[in-house]
Amino acid sequence: MQLQKRVMSVTLHRMIRFFFFGGASRRPHVSQSSHGAVMLLLLSALLPTAAHAWGPKGHRLVGGLASGELTPQARTEVARLLRGEAEPTLAGVANWADDVREHDPNLGKRSARWHYVDLAEDDCRYRPSAHCRNGDCLIEAIVRQRALLADRRQRAAVRAQALKFLVHFVGDAHQPLHAGYARDRGGNTLQIQLDGKGSNLHRLWDSEVIASAEMNERRYLQHLQRMPLPAQARIGIDNPAAWVQASCRIVLRDGFYPKRAKIGPAYFSQWRPTADEQLRIAGHRLAALLNDALKAGAGKP
Repeated sequence: MQLQKRVMSVTLHRMIRFFFFGGASRRPHVSQSSHGAVMLLLLSALLPTAAHAWGPKGHRLVGGLASGELTPQARTEVARLLRGEAEPTLAGVANWADDVREHDPNLGKRSARWHYVDLAEDDCRYRPSAHCRNGDCLIEAIVRQRALLADRRQRAAVRAQALKFLVHFVGDAHQPLHAGYARDRGGNTLQIQLDGKGSNLHRLWDSEVIASAEMNERRYLQHLQRMPLPAQARIGIDNPAAWVQASCRIVLRDGFYPKRAKIGPAYFSQWRPTADEQLRIAGHRLAALLNDALKAGAGKP
């Protein structure tokens, strides 16, 4: 019973944080007069089932996939850097970059733009001067954090933080709407109806597409591990800009934006294989990035 109450409390906290602060660090507009109704809606979502409350599941899956592909050297270094974490695994720290807004608001605010880069208006062609001013975007954040992780001259705490950012950001880079349209804030302002309740396209992809598989984390990880590695996973293995541009091109595919507000089973049947591929690719690329960054001599000038 205590565990159930704690899970419900954490779930409510995450739902409130999502609504008022937005998915992927994007904040949807909510009027003051709507707050009471929103709170009632969030509370009712916890009664008595929260069947499709994914929360951090997708990021944990990416971390779990990557863990299985680490070299012995990288695995040893990851264990050393994550020593002292509540769950000292890649899956265990996969959502730290979202949770940082709670325990370090300054860092959370500073890193808010590192979770996404809007490319769809420009046909998914990345131009740093237009899309990533001052380096504040997902692509350049991955490049910076990878350099910090590889640099053995940095303090262990700095490298551990870089590792935690990377686990999350590589996952973000493979969620199509983290590279989508600025005009709808990565799908956050595109309203949909799911099971008779209001939601938005970003949340659909953050949670419900994966939840529609009706598998727990362990079974879903096994399912993804059994999948053949898509050929495109090896393209641009060390090029985050290529990853994000490929994710953006998914947004442009016919049918990605639903023709009707009401979402039915056909949408999940069409797009869940794509979500699975993206998770599988993200896990492989994260492992490749970490194996390279943590090999002997990787951070030497």
